[in-house]
Amino acid sequence: MIVWTVANQKGGVGKTTTVITLAGIMARRGMRVLVLDTDPHSSLTSCFGYDSDDLEHTLFDLFISGEITRDLVKSIIIDTPVSNIKLMAGSLALATLDQTLGQKQSQAGLILKKSLAVLGDEFDCAIVDCPPVLGVMMVNALAASSSIIVPTQTEFLALKGLERMMKTFEILRGTKARPLRYLIVPTMFDRRTRASNQTLESIKEAYGDVVWRDVIPIDTRFRDSSEFHVPAPIKFPYSKGCLAYEKLLNDLLKVEKDS
Repeated sequence: MIVWTVANQKGGVGKTTTVITLAGIMARRGMRVLVLDTDPHSSLTSCFGYDSDDLEHTLFDLFISGEITRDLVKSIIIDTPVSNIKLMAGSLALATLDQTLGQKQSQAGLILKKSLAVLGDEFDCAIVDCPPVLGVMMVNALAASSSIIVPTQTEFLALKGLERMMKTFEILRGTKARPLRYLIVPTMFDRRTRASNQTLESIKEAYGDVVWRDVIPIDTRFRDSSEFHVPAPIKFPYSKGCLAYEKLLNDLLKVEKDS
């Protein structure tokens, strides 16, 4: 199973949109996708029409269970309105994990990786939506992934979040047995504005080959699709944003195939 983590240490850069859109395209192609909402705000969970407060089980259960079993992991997976997409929902309780785990945090860094491992080949791909904070949830998500996708809004304030993310990668490089693979994806690009164009150039100059070759444009269809609680590719497959994500998915899958 491919595991991708979508992360950035800044909010509002398109992380959840990236997760749900990539999942929607893969589902349309017949792939079985599991999406994981590790953000206490649970935006991904809400996108599929769920209120995390009403759910009996969420990802929080994995971290307080003491033992990872297939039955436990399966109990957290719920259906979505899209038949090929399943969800492991987030909850506000995830915000308390760093405090709840205390000194046990160092032992909890591989819980997501172990949980996905027990599922075997049940899914073709798992995509993890991260909170914008470096804590136990982000550490878990990064440790579980084969590739990391870093959506970065093409405006100057987003560059600081990207810098923090790169510093996190530098730290993690020394703890991982294999090379850390990541791709910076410029999002919310508006070619009409000087700010977007200048920020894009700054990102390319600073990070070079790890910047995706294209951009994700601003597209109101992403917002519109949330009203229907389905990914934009299901409702608006030919919108400009969805077509851009199609290119991104093709590139990501090619890297996985070649690695």
